[in-house]
Amino acid sequence: MKISVIGCGYLGAVHASAMAELGHEVVGIDTDAPKVAMLASGRAPFFEPGLPETLRSAIDSGRLRFSTDIADAAGSRVHFIAVGTPQQPGSNAADLRYVEAAVQSLLPQLAAGDLVVGKSTVPVGTAARLAEPIEASGATLAWNPEFLREGFAVQDTVRPDRLVYGVPSGEAGERAVNLLNEVYASAVVARTPLVVTDYATAELVKVAANAFLATKISFINAMAEIAEVTGADVTQLADAIGFDSRIGRKFLNAGVGFGGGCLPKDIRAFTARAEELGRGDSVTFLKEVDSINLRRRQRVVDLAVTALGDRLHGAKVAVLGLSFKPHSDDVRDSPALDVAVRLHGLGADVVAIDPEAVENARARHPQLGYSTDLEQTLRDADVVVLVTEWPQFREIDPVWAATLARGRTIIDGRNTLDATGWRDAGWTYLGLGRP
Repeated sequence: MKISVIGCGYLGAVHASAMAELGHEVVGIDTDAPKVAMLASGRAPFFEPGLPETLRSAIDSGRLRFSTDIADAAGSRVHFIAVGTPQQPGSNAADLRYVEAAVQSLLPQLAAGDLVVGKSTVPVGTAARLAEPIEASGATLAWNPEFLREGFAVQDTVRPDRLVYGVPSGEAGERAVNLLNEVYASAVVARTPLVVTDYATAELVKVAANAFLATKISFINAMAEIAEVTGADVTQLADAIGFDSRIGRKFLNAGVGFGGGCLPKDIRAFTARAEELGRGDSVTFLKEVDSINLRRRQRVVDLAVTALGDRLHGAKVAVLGLSFKPHSDDVRDSPALDVAVRLHGLGADVVAIDPEAVENARARHPQLGYSTDLEQTLRDADVVVLVTEWPQFREIDPVWAATLARGRTIIDGRNTLDATGWRDAGWTYLGLGRP
């Protein structure tokens, strides 16, 4: 099938590459000429495991190309909208300018019977509004939310754990379902769970899923706050309640909290949209979810300040991690980068390291000290703070680290280290919600 993907950022570049790898003929379109040139040469503009290989394979096969000209979308049967929906400046609401611009630019290229498929995360009600001009062109709109995990995005696209189609009623909806089943033929044959529903439900599925995951993370972090004043161990607490099949253990890891380009802005946009609909009370709890999440960042900073005491100004703080999660170079709303910036603002000499995110972090906060060498980062450090659980940080030998650092305090902002091993090596180990 001929497919166009409008928007070649994180979502669009992955989706275009994966669709071509599945056998479709794909053109990815973006207004950012340097990004398009990079993708066309087979180089990914961001770090995502598996993407460089998939991108290169798809280009070499001749099934994938990139362009800055929206006219190149003409002739495709299915057009995916995969542009960003960032938070509006000075507001919690989602900024839909890019989605609306993508649709407007695509309209002249549409032919009768084409299918436009929204993948961007949008406030409920957006699809119904966009459907009108698309239907007037003779095409049909469907909403097909993405459920990508950064670090596993290619896998999640090629082998999704579920498919959701938001389609109109009647024959147009049936045609949309049939076309989408062609697009995702391998997943359909593999009996991937499929939900065919209306626009509003499809839009809500994505934001509701993110709201639930954010709530689960903030719940265990709230328990960590209680554990810290009672002497309880939040990690053992999570293990115990996680055995309950109704609860489950995933996303019950207390620590510095969530970040990235999805969960924080999506729960804020969800709250803003609910207030617009006159149902703000229904999601008031999400404001506390956000608040708890931000408090945990400050808690890590407070632990470092307490450990250093009156030696904070000029003290070397080694920050391990900058991306919001491992296997990503994404520093958008990253708790790790936020902690580093706050410590620097208090007068500490911060040296931060990350396997992939240093340049992205430097572009946003050039005032910090950066390193790509772990030994250099740890040498003469007065305090070590782990805030992104990259495998190479989890596997640090505490005895070796003790030969480099000046101080002997390790703050585990992800509760991922072996506390006993670090303490036996002479370190003061400080976790979140752990005695």
